[in-house]
Amino acid sequence: MTSTRDSAVGERPAAKSPKDAKEAKSPTRRAAGPTAEKKPAVKSPKPSKPPKSSASSKQAKPSKPESRTALVRRARRINRELAEVYPYAHPELDFEDPFQLLVATVLSAQTTDLRVNQTTPALFAAYPTPEDMAAADPEALEQLIRPTGFFRAKAKSLMGLSAALRDRFDGEVPGRLEDLVSLPGVGRKTANVVLGNAFGVPGITVDTHFQRLVRRWKWTAETDPEKIEAEVCSLFPKSDWTMLSHRVIFHGRRICHSRKPACGACPIAPLCPSYGEGETDPEKAKKLLKYEKGGMPGQRLKPPPDFPGPPAPPLGAG
Repeated sequence: MTSTRDSAVGERPAAKSPKDAKEAKSPTRRAAGPTAEKKPAVKSPKPSKPPKSSASSKQAKPSKPESRTALVRRARRINRELAEVYPYAHPELDFEDPFQLLVATVLSAQTTDLRVNQTTPALFAAYPTPEDMAAADPEALEQLIRPTGFFRAKAKSLMGLSAALRDRFDGEVPGRLEDLVSLPGVGRKTANVVLGNAFGVPGITVDTHFQRLVRRWKWTAETDPEKIEAEVCSLFPKSDWTMLSHRVIFHGRRICHSRKPACGACPIAPLCPSYGEGETDPEKAKKLLKYEKGGMPGQRLKPPPDFPGPPAPPLGAG
């Protein structure tokens, strides 16, 4: 029997039997030319074992939770780094005595320290003492503090706390937390600002900037200001509390912004678990810096001597 594999090119093949035709159609016996040789049979590979689940073989192992000791070390290192970046950190409200600081802090709610600093010179010229402010004409007081917003509610608080200072504390601002928070319009945050900066009593100032940054740094997951204060206080010695507050707030106002943090220009980026939430390109991030870090004036009209930026302009000066 002669198959198509043996037939010469150009010759008429012999008639095929039905069996030959069937074999010719088989893929393993297809003609490949006059010199084609029969290919050796290929053994089917043994079925391999089913692959392991991709979820178990490819998924990265979750990182271990940060230990308490590691958290304390990282938090304190961040504080040391911020101390080098902001050696001039300070309260950004202009004041000359505890009463002025108390009033300025009450006014700073829902506005900038800059706007408060531009407003208080005329306010303190008109009402230099608690006795003067307690006896103020409400409408006149409202007009003086109008640029700070919510001026009616703030005027009521200022007159109320001034009267309380006059009547209960002999016209003096008390130096105890429990006394300060008993004053109208004075909460724990305001009390800590006054205690830390007018009396030298250590305290944490939990404002919006402080809350945002300590959560980004994973120092706490709390949202309640008092719980945040308690958790952050536990990470640091008491002597660090006041300056820590200033450094964190400075960093939040200049680099670690709410909507678009300048991650690419952040000096503590290697320590930040939230790095990448903002702009990471160094050149683009540099354009997001504010105040003295961006070559602009600070918020105080009368900044400390070591402040590296120009003072803020007075109200109406631009």
